[in-house]
Amino acid sequence: MPCEGCMERDNMSTGATMEFLLLGFSELLCLRVLLFLIFLIVHLVTLAGNMMVIVAVVMEPSRPPMLFFLCQLSVIELCYTLVIVPKALLTLIVVDGSTISFIGCAAQMHLFVTLGGAECFLLVAMSYDRYVAICQPLHYVAVMSEGFCLRLAVVCSLGAFAVALGLTVAVFHLPFCQSHRINHFFCDVPAVLHLACTQSYTPELPLLAACILLLLLPILLILTSYVCIALALLHITSSVGRGKALSTCISHLAITLLHYGSATFIYIRPKSSYSPAQDKVVSLVYTNITPLLYPLVYSLRNKEMRGILRKMLRRKKTAQLN
Repeated sequence: MPCEGCMERDNMSTGATMEFLLLGFSELLCLRVLLFLIFLIVHLVTLAGNMMVIVAVVMEPSRPPMLFFLCQLSVIELCYTLVIVPKALLTLIVVDGSTISFIGCAAQMHLFVTLGGAECFLLVAMSYDRYVAICQPLHYVAVMSEGFCLRLAVVCSLGAFAVALGLTVAVFHLPFCQSHRINHFFCDVPAVLHLACTQSYTPELPLLAACILLLLLPILLILTSYVCIALALLHITSSVGRGKALSTCISHLAITLLHYGSATFIYIRPKSSYSPAQDKVVSLVYTNITPLLYPLVYSLRNKEMRGILRKMLRRKKTAQLN
């Protein structure tokens, strides 16, 4: 049922001139300067960390599949922060909030969902890599070939792009009420859905379908991989061998818990429980803190990554000496 004060308009015909207002952290005016500095520093460190991982992997002539996936993960995180953080910083500079066009908001949502979905699918590919490495070690090189890894990466990206496109089109075809004030620092799906002029649950169906495809299905596949890995570890009699196999999974498990923990809280819940304040806090974690932790976790926990970074430092020292 349409709500009172809905705009009698066609979103498609007036979308070019329509604007939304991102309120950001307008309720924390006294902390704007501090938040801006913290966001900026975290953003710069995140960009530097992910760029370091990308450069290190690209410069390595022999790249194992896990490093290939790690490079793609860093590219996703780099784009992820560039899509969200600059606009968030702008909302802290402008006191009354930052405006974003109808098309700009739709583009930001589509890119954000695409990158987040690609990350979900990529975490599945990485769990499959660990499954083959531990459960089928003799066939690892043959199964996880360079061509197969490349095809997996392309499928992850195209699948996420298609789901994100369907969700974005469905959301922006909804009639919006007169208030175009988005109580968030970017065009997140729940925040935009909250402006829809309807009190039914129909607008939430595309989001539910996207959650099943991007969150529920991938996490079930990841859990399946780790159940098989756990069963395989039970047959390893050597505690050293078991510890070595388990250590290769810890980084991936940590990243998976960070990513899915935040995403599940935000997206798998009814519209009636929408809380702007809670959403913004959790969104800060997965748009700023999590991309910062990814390169740190993998740099410290991944043996191949540590080896590449040491080689980079040695090359740099040699170049300085020469």
